[in-house]
Amino acid sequence: MRYLHTMVRVSDLDRSLAFYCGSLGLFEVRRMESRAGRFTLVFLAAPNDQERAKSERAPLIELTYNWDKENYGSDRNFGHLAFEVDHIYAVCERLQSAGLAINRPPRDGRMAFVRSPDNISIELLQKGAALPAREPWASMKNTIT
Repeated sequence: MRYLHTMVRVSDLDRSLAFYCGSLGLFEVRRMESRAGRFTLVFLAAPNDQERAKSERAPLIELTYNWDKENYGSDRNFGHLAFEVDHIYAVCERLQSAGLAINRPPRDGRMAFVRSPDNISIELLQKGAALPAREPWASMKNTIT
């Protein structure tokens, strides 16, 4: 058995692609539209998995966009998506500069959380050992958006 993908329903495909690809840095590896089913599926891979994803051997995120509008609510029972990053402070600074709230700052140099436009929690984990604590992150409070 191997992990294939995580499916996330999105309410605005363009806005979600701007977040996942533009802000987080994922890459679209394939797309499928079903006129009969009235939906679009977009599969995304992390930068280090982009080549592997072409042969469908990398973990993927499947964004499911249903053409008929639905209200998915704001329940958080999905959990989160997790990504390992090379430098958590640099990633959080880049996301914050793009106007995104860092919901759980990397106070410990190891873990942070942000949210997608559809309120999906995204966990960012420092690759390897935690970085030494530093400001402004060390004293920053959690934010709820």
